[in-house]
Amino acid sequence: LLREKGFETHLIVSEAGKQVIELETDYKVGDVEAMASCTHDDGNPAAPVASGSYLTGGMIIAPCTRKTLSGVANSYAGSLIERAADVTLKEKRKLVLVVRETPLHKGHLRLMSQAADMGAHILPPIPAFYHRPVTIDDIIDQTVGKILDFFGIQHDLFKRWGEEGRVTWTP
Repeated sequence: LLREKGFETHLIVSEAGKQVIELETDYKVGDVEAMASCTHDDGNPAAPVASGSYLTGGMIIAPCTRKTLSGVANSYAGSLIERAADVTLKEKRKLVLVVRETPLHKGHLRLMSQAADMGAHILPPIPAFYHRPVTIDDIIDQTVGKILDFFGIQHDLFKRWGEEGRVTWTP
């Protein structure tokens, strides 16, 4: 979608992320990498996105594991993903963390709170039902749409509350 809209995208996939792609989707890692304008190795501290002088519109970490959340919340740049997130925060750019694992204990909540205090936007992929999803893709599209909303990117991935054909509240 971002490519179709003319956005330049940079992709960093961790080793765990590569496993998730293979285990949880019908894509191969190469298929996902081919969607990006540019890919970077997670172990490359010299990638452009590791520098504040490299201008970006922000960063999305999806999914954001507890380990990566901890790295971001504690300003520990042990990987390119964490370094790029730290740079994004220090430059006061938009950072979305799509934290997905549940249930949560207080330590997880504390890490999310720390990251939010530094400027990160926490966006767990919690499905909404007001748009009447029928398929898993409908649920995924709603989460992707909420991420794009945060960046001010126009889309039609889901029907918004009150749009034609949706139930509205009448007292």
